[in-house]
Amino acid sequence: MTGTKPGLRQILKAVFGAFIGVQSEQQRQQDFQTQGPLPYIIAGVIVTLCFVLGLILVVSLVLS
Repeated sequence: MTGTKPGLRQILKAVFGAFIGVQSEQQRQQDFQTQGPLPYIIAGVIVTLCFVLGLILVVSLVLS
């Protein structure tokens, strides 16, 4: 695991790209060269929770 520590912008770019399924091979390779997967996992969990909470909010607003 060599490489520099990923910045917040790089992590969010990778997570959102993976979330919608459009990530270039170059970006994927760059992500795997960082220090570890933990920042990507944490960001992925947070983005997923925000997405689910947003869906719940929209559905509750529509149904009320």
